[in-house]
Amino acid sequence: MRNKDQYFNAFKESNGRCNEIELGEKLGLNENTTRQILTQLLSEYKIEYVENGLCEYSVMKTVKGKIR
Repeated sequence: MRNKDQYFNAFKESNGRCNEIELGEKLGLNENTTRQILTQLLSEYKIEYVENGLCEYSVMKTVKGKIR
């Protein structure tokens, strides 16, 4: 859990300027662990898959207001 929080904070700070796997390696995580964290963050709707630039993921924007 600590790795996931640490990764997510670093991911937000990188703002898409770093490949998601390389970011995990900078934090001392192997590729499999990084992919597991990405899967968890996707399932929690904290990130979304987007095809652009170096990073294939983006932080989800929060929706304000009521959901109908």
